[in-house]
Amino acid sequence: MDCRASRDGHAVVVEVEGRIDGATAGDLENSMMAEIVDTDKVVVCDLNGVSYVSSAGLRAILVVAKRLSKQAVEFSICGLNGPVAEVFHISGFDRIFKVYEKREEALAEATANSGQA
Repeated sequence: MDCRASRDGHAVVVEVEGRIDGATAGDLENSMMAEIVDTDKVVVCDLNGVSYVSSAGLRAILVVAKRLSKQAVEFSICGLNGPVAEVFHISGFDRIFKVYEKREEALAEATANSGQA
C-alpha cells in the first residue's frame, strides 16, 4: 500500500494505491493523519488505485474520518471502482461517507461547503 498527499490551499488529497488490509490498515491511518495539519479544512481520500479493501481497511478510514470530524474537517472519498466500490456498497460505507466518482467533484463540493471557495 502506498499513500501520497498533495495540497491545494486548505485542501489535502490523499492518493492511496495497492491493498488496504489487516497488514496495511494501520499504515494508512498513520500516513493520512501525518499529512493533515491544523489549517486543513478539506480532506479527499482518492481510492482509485486501491485494488482491495478489507474490514480492517474500512475501519482505518472510519477512524480517520471520525478524527477529522472532531477537527471540523470536511472528509470525502472518490475513485471507488470494481471490488472496492462493491465492498463500500455492501458494507453501507457509501452511505456513511460522501462518495464521489471523480476527485474534482469531491474537491469542488467540499471546498464550497467549507467556505474556502
